[in-house]
Amino acid sequence: MFLFLVCLWIMFNGKFTIEIAVFGIVIALAVFLLMCRFMDYSLEKEKKLFLILPDIIKYLFLLIWEIVKANMATAHLVLNQKIEVEPQLICFTTPLKTDTARVILADSITLTPGTITVELEGGEFKVHCLDRELAEGIEDSVFVRNLLRIEEKILK
Repeated sequence: MFLFLVCLWIMFNGKFTIEIAVFGIVIALAVFLLMCRFMDYSLEKEKKLFLILPDIIKYLFLLIWEIVKANMATAHLVLNQKIEVEPQLICFTTPLKTDTARVILADSITLTPGTITVELEGGEFKVHCLDRELAEGIEDSVFVRNLLRIEEKILK
């Protein structure tokens, strides 16, 4: 985070001089120390973040791919008048342990066309699906498996 703050400072200044770099290092250090003191941030958490960074990037690409596939499926449902759409409201429980992972899953489901998370309480999800096909396998989706892997690395 410290290096990120220094780089951000230099980018926002638009040029690089020794004075800007030194001032940026001092400001970034002060912000980093404030984060450690008041926002429950630590070097250990930063280390874990670097360990899961490849998994986060993989998850983002996976999310984009699933959004594209769901767009195609939803467009097919909407444009093909011969198909009868069967909306469903499904409930399922997820094995995810952290609230952050559950919220990311809920947001991922909502970002995917044809599905929307209606309610999230504890580990219990209510999801509205545009069609029965979109509801199949949602409780054990690639999102859940990837978030479980990320959670496992964080909770070690």
